[in-house]
Amino acid sequence: MPHLTDWFMRARWGVNITFMASGGEKSWGVGQSVDEWNRRVDAFDVDGLAAQLGALNVPYCFLTLGQNSGHFCSPNAVYDDLAGIRPSKCSRRDLVMDLALALARHQIRLLVYLPSGAPAADPVARERLEWDWGYQSPWPNGYCDNLRTGKRLERFQIHWQNVIGEWSTRWGDRVWGWWLDGCYFSDEMYRNPQPPNFESLAGALKSGNPQALVAFNPGQIAPLVATSEWEDITAGEIDATFPLCPGRWVERNKHAVQWHVYSWIGPHWGGGQGEPRLPEEFVIGYTRQAAQHEGVVTWDVPHDQSGLIHAPYQRILENLGKAVRPEKSFSPR
Repeated sequence: MPHLTDWFMRARWGVNITFMASGGEKSWGVGQSVDEWNRRVDAFDVDGLAAQLGALNVPYCFLTLGQNSGHFCSPNAVYDDLAGIRPSKCSRRDLVMDLALALARHQIRLLVYLPSGAPAADPVARERLEWDWGYQSPWPNGYCDNLRTGKRLERFQIHWQNVIGEWSTRWGDRVWGWWLDGCYFSDEMYRNPQPPNFESLAGALKSGNPQALVAFNPGQIAPLVATSEWEDITAGEIDATFPLCPGRWVERNKHAVQWHVYSWIGPHWGGGQGEPRLPEEFVIGYTRQAAQHEGVVTWDVPHDQSGLIHAPYQRILENLGKAVRPEKSFSPR
């Protein structure tokens, strides 16, 4: 029977663009002003990136919508009303929609990355959205030193699902997937028979496109695990211990989830112009092994201020594309 993830499996691999506010190492972009953020978003060359990926035969691309700084690369009126931050830290430009349209002209699908919680480094947003736990973090100023577990946070979940729903319904079928980070307290927050729960969260993510793929990240776990029966692909975040793909499916409560790894080639996520942390031979060999067993691998690659991929990583992707091609039956539409 046809499965929601068939196109993804046939794509075999794709890329991730970590585009976030900047402000120095380990700052989480806290030093970025609203004006600076809008200039960065406006400078993102969607046509140039789409042309690069098209020339490299990349089937799909993830883009970071936002993270801990509270800066997002798309406007959201629901978020602005809830957070009450003026001027808005959501960009004026809808970079997600602009990139989705540019990629579509090259037969490439766009998916997005988003945390499952309020911006960890924005105390105003955390308070207004009623977000009440975080990480025990080495970052300066104790951005997330309030780690607490055992809280269901119903009101926060409802707020966040409404924020997500505003984006999802606006983008519709221009966005083909969501990778939600930080689902570390799933038992406390989401595994509940009554909403809000994983089911209602998945519903918000898919409200604009019922065919969109969903992943809930529980952290770096190998072998890969399915976090919920309401996700479609494993989050698969991997640092150094790369598990071999045993086959297409990872099961959760008799629900089949597509095997998928999400990692980075550069020095770190989004990683600058430094040397690749992984040799090209490993990237190709690992992706080939996964594809041979119907798994999928997403590789994060470094980019410049305009969103264009640095030349050394273009060469890696070019050789990867020659070695591991999408299945002949792959179709982006």
